Amino acid sequence: MDLNLQHKTAIVAASSQGLGKAVAAKLAQEGANVVLCGRDADKLEKVQHELAYLGDGRVVSKVCDLKDAGQIKELVQFTVDEFGEIDVLVNNAGGPPAGTFDELSDEDWQSAFELNLLSHVRLIREVLPYMNSGGGRIVNIASSSIKEPISGLLLSNTFRLGIAGLTKTLAQELAERKILINTVAPGRIATERVAFLDRTVAEKQGKTAEEVTEKNKAMIPLGRYGEPEEFANYAVFLLSGANTYVTGQTLLVDGGLVKSI
Repeated sequence: MDLNLQHKTAIVAASSQGLGKAVAAKLAQEGANVVLCGRDADKLEKVQHELAYLGDGRVVSKVCDLKDAGQIKELVQFTVDEFGEIDVLVNNAGGPPAGTFDELSDEDWQSAFELNLLSHVRLIREVLPYMNSGGGRIVNIASSSIKEPISGLLLSNTFRLGIAGLTKTLAQELAERKILINTVAPGRIATERVAFLDRTVAEKQGKTAEEVTEKNKAMIPLGRYGEPEEFANYAVFLLSGANTYVTGQTLLVDGGLVKSI
């Protein structure tokens, strides 16, 4: 299948590791121009070199703190200066701290709001004026918690739901411009974030991280954690020209973990 991504330009937020990096790599393999961003300049440079020869497009990077509105503006202007139009936006951000209601402060709530919801709003707002007039593609990366809350992840449970609402509403508002927007929600994918969460639970329960991981795997019908590349395949289809009629949807990539319909 031709995904029609050759020489399209994509911004991938939080792409120095994890799911963002996997999506960026798949876009690069398909020949897209990819703009990486993250807070760690050394990590970004390393990933840029890793991805540089995967396809025919260019891979560049820019340091950006997604909680900083000014830096988001600079990221988008950098992309426009490099490539002109923007065809694809991948909204992504590191997960907020784990914690229960009694453990979380106002500062925790404000920080998670800015990182995990407001950054999506700001990036979309800045990108839209430059998005291909013939139609663009946006994917918001969320979490399976939008369908089934995850114990101990109150901040994620709250703000990821906001992403789903944003996606559904913008799908209607952007349809006349032929811009398709969807949410992709990972379950337990083998990333640094999930490994960290398993270690956190293990410490609280007095278990080993391996014991927690095996218990989690037993809850997944496919019996394993997903690979970042599997998630990326799904997301990149929605970002591609092969997707012509899917918009406003929230799609799980979770191996069957979430039982709700």
